[in-house]
Amino acid sequence: QVQVVESGGGLVQAGGSLRLSCAAWGRTGSSDAAAWFRQKPGAGREFVAALSWSAGGTDYADSVKGRFTISGGNAKNTVYLQMNSLKPEDTAVYYCNVASDLWAARGALGYWGQGTQVTVSS
Repeated sequence: QVQVVESGGGLVQAGGSLRLSCAAWGRTGSSDAAAWFRQKPGAGREFVAALSWSAGGTDYADSVKGRFTISGGNAKNTVYLQMNSLKPEDTAVYYCNVASDLWAARGALGYWGQGTQVTVSS
């Protein structure tokens, strides 16, 4: 079993920045990628960004390209999401999915955390 915990959410004004963190532990030996998703009120979860720890590859949703950056920590199985130039429409609960590879993470096929709330005021 893999446990996943997100942190770093909060309230920020439009144009501001936040850095989210995701940490995974447990049976993480076969986990090599992570993805961030978000869920806005009344909507389903949508892909935000993904990272492969070993390959270093990344993928972003068009809506966040140029504003958000996903990166891996010094310790494997940690991943960050630096969010700059935040907009009110970025308001959502942000979730981390830790999976075996980039394809699986991108497809939300791994383990979920409990989410962290990000609220951007106008």
